[in-house]
Parts: sequence; structure tokens; C-alpha cells
Amino acid sequence: MQELPKDPMLLLSVVNTKLRDYYSSLDAFCEDVDTDQDELIRRLKEIDYEYDRLKNQFV
Repeated sequence: MQELPKDPMLLLSVVNTKLRDYYSSLDAFCEDVDTDQDELIRRLKEIDYEYDRLKNQFV
């Protein structure tokens, strides 16, 4: 399992970069790095970011 940053702003940056460069969906990313998708969404929602499927980014 890849260790994701604990800091929410760093987490946002890492996740969006990985989504842009390597993954076609949040599902694929979470499966590959073995992380709970609901938990990831919750953590980023705490800093007012939500996943946009069409953009494949947290906005």
C-alpha cells in the first residue's frame, strides 16, 4: 500500500496529480493504492473539495 499524506492539502495535491497522470477514475486509483474511497472523499470534503467524475479531479 502506498502511504498517502496526512495533511489534507498535500493529500489533495498528490491525489489530483495521480488522477491526472496515471488513473482514469477514482475507483482505479483507490484500488491500486489500496485505500478506502469513502475515507478519501471524506477527508477531502473536510477542506471543501469534492470529486468531479467528468474532470476526474477533486475540485
